[in-house]
Amino acid sequence: MSLAVVYSRALSGMAAPLVEVEAHLANGLPVFNIVGLPDTEVKESRDRVRAAIIQSGFDFPAKKITVNLAPADLPKESGRFDLPIAVGILAASGQIAISPEELAKYELAGELALSGLLRPVRGALAMVWQSTQARRRFILPQESAEQAALIERAEVLAAESLVAVVEYTNYCQTIQITVAL
Repeated sequence: MSLAVVYSRALSGMAAPLVEVEAHLANGLPVFNIVGLPDTEVKESRDRVRAAIIQSGFDFPAKKITVNLAPADLPKESGRFDLPIAVGILAASGQIAISPEELAKYELAGELALSGLLRPVRGALAMVWQSTQARRRFILPQESAEQAALIERAEVLAAESLVAVVEYTNYCQTIQITVAL
């Protein structure tokens, strides 16, 4: 697959509107562009994602990579989109064995450390509440998942690293699942 779509959430006050993270890989000079984030955040996110993918033992594709965060008019900030961007790139390059239909059942958020470990994000309660309304599971960093598991009927998956997320999507076994009742 050379195009992958991963779902995430932005924060807008108490709301958490849906964001589609589209990752497209094409032949051409190797370049990595992110569209839909402020310039400073694009550079920072691009550097974190590239380092995390490589440090986690995956191949960073030597392709023209374009990542789009839609809708364009929605304000987006912070590193919360690092994890969905990385998963999108890995899915588009065939390094994650998950179908587009299965991937669409999840929403992800998390800032990546250069090592590939996940850092907590703010707004987990709002994001998970809205994902529950959409009937999707939410994958979050461990610390954020603990807060978000308070949401009734939420299916929250807590991960410590990019590797744990990929292993879960490939084998459905190495990630902690917290379901609030």
